[in-house]
Amino acid sequence: MFEKHQRKFKRTAKLISVLSKYGFQDLLIRMNLKSEKDSINPETNLQLTLFERIRLALEELGPTFVKLGQSFSNREDILPMELIVQLQRLQDNVEVLDLDVPAILEEELGIVASEHFLEINPKPIASASIAQVYKAKLISGKNVIVKVKRPGIQAMIEDDLLILKDLVKIIDTYSEIGDQMNLKHALVAFEKSILLELSLVNERNNIQQFAINFQNHPDTYVPKVYDEYCSNRVLTMEFIEGVKITDVEKLREKGIDPKKISELGLKLFVMQILEFGFFHADPHPGNILVNDQGQVIFIDFGAVGVVQPNDISKLENLIMAFMNKKSDKIVRNLKKLAVYYNIPDDRKFESDVYTILNQVHRSSLRDINIADMLDSMRAVLAENRLVMPEYFYLLFKGFTLMDGVGRAINPDLDVVEALKPYTKKIFLKKFNPETLARKSWDRATDLIDHVEEIPYELRSILNKLDDNKFSVTTDSKNIDKIARLVKSSIVNLILGLILSANLISTAILWGFDVGPSWGSFHLLGALGFLVSILIAAILVLRILRR
Repeated sequence: MFEKHQRKFKRTAKLISVLSKYGFQDLLIRMNLKSEKDSINPETNLQLTLFERIRLALEELGPTFVKLGQSFSNREDILPMELIVQLQRLQDNVEVLDLDVPAILEEELGIVASEHFLEINPKPIASASIAQVYKAKLISGKNVIVKVKRPGIQAMIEDDLLILKDLVKIIDTYSEIGDQMNLKHALVAFEKSILLELSLVNERNNIQQFAINFQNHPDTYVPKVYDEYCSNRVLTMEFIEGVKITDVEKLREKGIDPKKISELGLKLFVMQILEFGFFHADPHPGNILVNDQGQVIFIDFGAVGVVQPNDISKLENLIMAFMNKKSDKIVRNLKKLAVYYNIPDDRKFESDVYTILNQVHRSSLRDINIADMLDSMRAVLAENRLVMPEYFYLLFKGFTLMDGVGRAINPDLDVVEALKPYTKKIFLKKFNPETLARKSWDRATDLIDHVEEIPYELRSILNKLDDNKFSVTTDSKNIDKIARLVKSSIVNLILGLILSANLISTAILWGFDVGPSWGSFHLLGALGFLVSILIAAILVLRILRR
């Protein structure tokens, strides 16, 4: 415990030094880390803009603060554009450490490295804020990479997170900005994200999940992980020989068509989102390779996005609306996906979305910048006060990076045309009898659950009546309208129950091939489906009439 407080004290001292250097004395005074008489610092870089000073301070404070800035660099919904521009320029300046990899392997895995590895290159082939990557060769002759976490990085990031929580408390106390930006929620999401990225066990699990998802897909390949040489500090995986996806000349030298690769890369990224709800959150060109067989390979799985199953259906609806240029449906589905929204003017919101749609529905990437379009969409979301789930912003980032990849190798890629097969697939999936039956069953069980709750609610009301705690306020002039409304609602509820029961019965008849049929056409199933349409039409007409 004492060691933890000591570490936090050292990081706080560093924070004071850096914030003073870049002219944030007022913040330090409010944090009781500095007195007013010490507020002037000759080192202060006041000739720079506020947002430039924020960027430089984040870079000097190290990996946690740099990653925090990078995570906010696509949040036009809560930050001013001038700050966004600076955050997008953030660089993680880390020195290469001289690590004794064999000794770390022996300490972490309890093995003698020379008995398992023929060689380990002492110079890293890549160095980042969290880990360094080394090329090695197993006894079997297989080329691998060994990713080793930097010593002390876990403790430093955990200490920085404690300091950030203190900062958020101060901002919430002395300013309304914290509430407006929902900083507490943002920090919780960031903490979860960076702690997952710190865990090499989590990265191993991500790779293995990708391997399961794409095990039967010939157009991509997922590197093999060597579990016996993995821990929370060490990750050993297959070394991939490949060409960076944007290296057009080398692709052509290998007889690979760059245009097909651009279409395949987009297809695989969309598959990750819509079919698996598990996608690579940082698909920049350095993280996508192409091997000699023309397979597209994603590497570096430290950061992934996860879409909840219910949201996948909403995203599919959003894509269908996008493809059909239905701005009203886009607005409706954005509301369904939003964590929170407070739209000042629905008609203006829909008009802004329609303007963006007109930009997109053109011939090729030469005519439209996807990154600019997504920036416009983020601005519209911010203006209309829509706060979306965390994965939604990762999707924006992912599509922006994929746009950069596509533009580099195939500027004539027609994004709308490339997405058409998915539109057809989504349509067939949504109107598949099995899907309809499952949805009907889910809705029927939900309805039954609500009906089962009615006796408990009634009992609660009766208890309040017994205790003289129940009061009703009504206006006698509306009593007839209320009576008609209650009667109509009960009839609609009964019709809804009949519709649900009929759909389930129809699905069972169709699924188990019960009753007479005409060739492959099930007569009872068709009759049940027609009855369902009739009941649904009556129900819709009743609702519309009211």
